[in-house]
Amino acid sequence: MQLAGHPTKARPEGLAERIYQQLKQEIFDFRLLPGDRFSESEIAGRMAASRTPVRQALFWLEREGYVEVHFRSGWQVKPFDFAYFEQLYDLRIVLELEAVKRLCARHGETLPALLLPVVDFWVDQPPLPDGAEVSRFDETFHMALVEAVGNGEMARIHRDLTEKIRIIRRLDFTQGARVDATYREHAAVLHAIMQRRTDEAQRLLHDHIAVSKAEVRKITLHRLHEARTAPPGAEEEPGARPARRS
Repeated sequence: MQLAGHPTKARPEGLAERIYQQLKQEIFDFRLLPGDRFSESEIAGRMAASRTPVRQALFWLEREGYVEVHFRSGWQVKPFDFAYFEQLYDLRIVLELEAVKRLCARHGETLPALLLPVVDFWVDQPPLPDGAEVSRFDETFHMALVEAVGNGEMARIHRDLTEKIRIIRRLDFTQGARVDATYREHAAVLHAIMQRRTDEAQRLLHDHIAVSKAEVRKITLHRLHEARTAPPGAEEEPGARPARRS
């Protein structure tokens, strides 16, 4: 699964947009797994829509790299390309380490305003037990580090990158131990930034991201195996037909 950037032209609001968003969310939530096959008619029936908006939504998802079409055999959620995701993690490390370097070299004593709620959540507030919710705040933490630098292009590239690795991040946060470690590691990075310890902040952040990168293949394969061997219908919505496995 190689994911492209957002389409250059804005999509019109409407039924096709709703179907696009729902299917994309199902991929992120593992209700549609890499390798799953389905037809436009199956999706149309499930979404209570005609095939025209379904086809448009699928074309958008195809352009962004989430699905692919097969002649005479329908659509398929793209299989994982693990090497591609590891390259995305390499790029993420470069961007975030540069952001931390600039934050530690900031003028003035106070943190950028964007980081204040981040410090409050990861340092001052009690931990949340829900891994799915923590994964969303984890995205916010890493995006805030880059956005706080004030370079719009860095932030834009990083936002696109964040969406591309979202499915991997959510797999990572199915592990309770990873949730606990994330709180500790984020707090340590923030303390180093507040004290302007550039080398320490970069080392801590690099090690934090490297752990997730190293787990990409293992966690993903384990999670997909678990989902594929679950009892039929275990992860389906009421009334939904299961996608065909490749």
